[in-house]
Amino acid sequence: MTKPLAFSVHLLTASGAAFALMALVAATQGSWELMFGWLVVALLVDGIDGPLARKVDIKRNAAHWDGELLDLVVDYLTYVFIPAYALIYTGILPSPWGLVAALVVALTGVVYFADVRMKNVDNTFKGFPAAWQMVVLVLLTLDPPIAVTLGVVAFLAVAQFLPLKFIHPMRTARWREVNLPMTLAWVGFAVWAAVAGFEPPLLAQLGLALTSLWILCVGLVMQAIPPRAAARREP
Repeated sequence: MTKPLAFSVHLLTASGAAFALMALVAATQGSWELMFGWLVVALLVDGIDGPLARKVDIKRNAAHWDGELLDLVVDYLTYVFIPAYALIYTGILPSPWGLVAALVVALTGVVYFADVRMKNVDNTFKGFPAAWQMVVLVLLTLDPPIAVTLGVVAFLAVAQFLPLKFIHPMRTARWREVNLPMTLAWVGFAVWAAVAGFEPPLLAQLGLALTSLWILCVGLVMQAIPPRAAARREP
């Protein structure tokens, strides 16, 4: 029997699709700040719906709906599809490179989300977790040379399918006391950049760059430095 409280968590997850639509409406109007505002709201929802689902035992109390599948559908819209659209029209890349990059992101992203091996047992992701909304926001703010932007997109598209670890800020237990504040700091710098029309002061640019590098690379550091307990078990 479906319990209303458990089903309400499904509705919370599904609200990400509404936020994705609002982001797309903003994008079609050229309001990139508002588009990313809606995507940040969707990102925050994505961060809290999982713990809530586990707390209400959603698999037992709302079993007729697959929460993981619902989450993947919403994540593809907000993490991949809307950012791919932005790659074409924000001016980050000139034509036809914006379209080429967007097609690469859209195609590789959907294949990545279909990979049943995308999550490791320690709640890290195997491969870059297709967080393209974060990537596009950083590129729009820092405005690197075209070759650098293309290189970043190409590298991360390939990295989705490499055996590399990337953290989930909420669920990865190791170093969470640092990773979670760094992620919240990233959100703060991202909001600052968007409010400033993606031309924030140098402090915000540096903060966004440094927190982005941390979130991107800390999982690789974890992979290179195994936990002490695991190290002691090794012969």
